[in-house]
Amino acid sequence: MNTADHHGTAQPGREAGGEDGFREAITATDGIDTTGPAADQGGDDPTTSPDRGEMELAERHALRRVQGLSTELTDVTEVEYRKLRLERVVLIGVWTNGTQADADNSLTELAALAETAGALVLEGLTQRRSKPDPATYVGKGKAAELSEIVMATGADTVICDGELTPGQLRQLEDVVKVKVVDRTALILDIFAQHARSSEGKAQVELAQLSYLLPRLRGWGDSLSRQAGGSGGGGAGGGVGLRGPGETKIETDRRRINDKMAKLRRQLAHMRTARDVKRDVRRTRAVPSVAIAGYTNAGKSSLLNRLTGAGVLVENALFATLDPTVRQARTPDGRAFTLSDTVGFVRHLPHQLVEAFRSTLEEVADSDLILHVVDGSHPDPESQIRAVHEVFADIEATDVPELVVVNKVDAADPDLLKVLRTRYPDVVEVSARTGEGVADLVAALAGALPELAHEVHALVPYSRGDLVAKVHEEGRILSEEHTGDGTAIHAFVPELLASRLEEYVLSTA
Repeated sequence: MNTADHHGTAQPGREAGGEDGFREAITATDGIDTTGPAADQGGDDPTTSPDRGEMELAERHALRRVQGLSTELTDVTEVEYRKLRLERVVLIGVWTNGTQADADNSLTELAALAETAGALVLEGLTQRRSKPDPATYVGKGKAAELSEIVMATGADTVICDGELTPGQLRQLEDVVKVKVVDRTALILDIFAQHARSSEGKAQVELAQLSYLLPRLRGWGDSLSRQAGGSGGGGAGGGVGLRGPGETKIETDRRRINDKMAKLRRQLAHMRTARDVKRDVRRTRAVPSVAIAGYTNAGKSSLLNRLTGAGVLVENALFATLDPTVRQARTPDGRAFTLSDTVGFVRHLPHQLVEAFRSTLEEVADSDLILHVVDGSHPDPESQIRAVHEVFADIEATDVPELVVVNKVDAADPDLLKVLRTRYPDVVEVSARTGEGVADLVAALAGALPELAHEVHALVPYSRGDLVAKVHEEGRILSEEHTGDGTAIHAFVPELLASRLEEYVLSTA
């Protein structure tokens, strides 16, 4: 049931044909990477040595679960790695509005999420209701049918396409007699597997604890109360220690709240470091471009294509979580930064939005959003709507947006026509083949904000450092070497304009 498309995705660290012509249009320079340098790892030949993304992908696949292999091995030499048995899951969804095709697409996406998490999908079913059942999420009859399917298939987990209340989880488990997981818990599990940086791990843990806190349960001794000391011979334990005591579940809640407070303090410190880096770029007046969009739309592939960043690329949902920032230049020499952000999905858990808010601020604070859309998806417009909902949550609706349809080599021509009609300025590309990338570079250069100050200056040859700064930070319209110095006509940031003020001939 996995519908993740194998077309239009670039292999990590490998670029398709047409790269030489593309590099003439846009050049990558040393940028700021929040997850570490993207230089080639080892080896003398950079064309054959693996980059960081390839190594991370190999590490992730080294312990990938495999079908039909249990951990109860009689001879561990049968396999190279001691891998976990795939969980066998059955999917269930409640269809409250929209068409049957919408319900099927939602359940297909849930199957892709389950397989990304390492599960084996056995069966999937939907139910049409005006609203989910308050007791068991599905009706009584559907719950009984689900229980029969679980028994017939030998499934050990049921995954629901929605966020269930603690009561619904408990009562549905009582009926099907196996573990029940909702969509939110499934997405959190994927995030926990794919988080790499310390900031990403802290964000995921905070989101998981926020989800877990209202769902704590108490069974048997967990509901008993702690007794006081044994002094005094009484049940209360002596002076100052008498009373009902604290239950185990109350202790767990207190510890979770303490841990969440600690994680928020850690993330606040990390946010300060991120803000400092962002302020440095603002001081230099370097425009920032955020690559955002639905998960598995090809954002990381596009970043690799544009800058050669070498970040991990995998045909899976939420393959990369940690943001990567690279610096590049337009064909006319203007510097800007490209930021790869976490992918979005329908009904993105609010716990994740809150926990990843500091990371998502890269989108809200950017000068331009490259909204990457999966052109091979059967319903790309629903993905666009889901991304716009997240933009509204992070207050990024006012940021200029450039819609980029990726994977056009595998897209339905009729769907592309619909997108062209709905979004007249759409740019069609393929990160795998390089098709349309030159058009994207031109559209990106045209959408970037212009530098604030235009200067005509005659810089003496003794101030070659200023000329180099203009080349680095500004956009040169004309340059001429005269007997008195270098005559430059350029757009430059405010700070550099003040340093050139004594050499200015005229300003426009």
